[in-house]
Amino acid sequence: MGWRATLAIGCSLLLLFYLRDHPALETPRQFTIDSAALVYRIAAAPVSAFHSLGEFFKSYSTLRADNDRLSQENLVLKGQTQTLAAILAENGRYRALLRSAETLEREVMVAEIIAVTAAPSRHELIIDKGSADAVYMGQPLLGADGLMGQVIQVGQYSSHALLITDATHAVPVQVLRSGVRGLAEGTGTLNRLVVRHIAATTDIREGDTLVTSGLGGLFPSGYPVAMVKTIVKQPGSSFSQVIAVPIAHLDRGRHVMLALDLTPSGSQ
Repeated sequence: MGWRATLAIGCSLLLLFYLRDHPALETPRQFTIDSAALVYRIAAAPVSAFHSLGEFFKSYSTLRADNDRLSQENLVLKGQTQTLAAILAENGRYRALLRSAETLEREVMVAEIIAVTAAPSRHELIIDKGSADAVYMGQPLLGADGLMGQVIQVGQYSSHALLITDATHAVPVQVLRSGVRGLAEGTGTLNRLVVRHIAATTDIREGDTLVTSGLGGLFPSGYPVAMVKTIVKQPGSSFSQVIAVPIAHLDRGRHVMLALDLTPSGSQ
């Protein structure tokens, strides 16, 4: 039986080799190839599914990480943009301050505001200049648009300044248009000054500009102080009361100017 089986197998192989390209075997051959491919795919499906699932979670984790990173970068960029806007605005105010200094006929020193008083009844600033910088009591504090106040306390490296709107402050003024003199007093309100005891017949109008008169030698003459807002007639009196709004932006900016060439004197 051994040699017969070997002979049969050999004949079968020769027959298959001879008929390998016969058209009648094309369909079975394609079926065999497709079947083998299907079996291979089925066998490999678990492994492919496992790899695909791994790639999915890997891609998802990568996307989450990229999203978190981009969100953080966006937050940082927004913060930097806000900081840049603040810097640009502050630079604009500083340039305005320097332009204002050029119009003064006096030397000035720029100081930085480092703090404000917490008490709402007191309008005081703390600046970063003191006696080491030749700051003195009563020295005028100037802004880009107008008078802001005066120095009331001097340390070696910092000083306290009182704003013109403080209830204890007063500054000699005159009407720019007519030259009428008066005393502008603080009211404790940041946007309000008052000039009392003005004769009802005095040449003063709403919209007039009040400037420093220079009387007393403390404040620079002709520096803007306030704009007349309202003139209140006192019933049964020959006097009026003038309500004015400070021209300087007392609650804005970080830099102020100190007039340098005035003779030190006491507080007004």
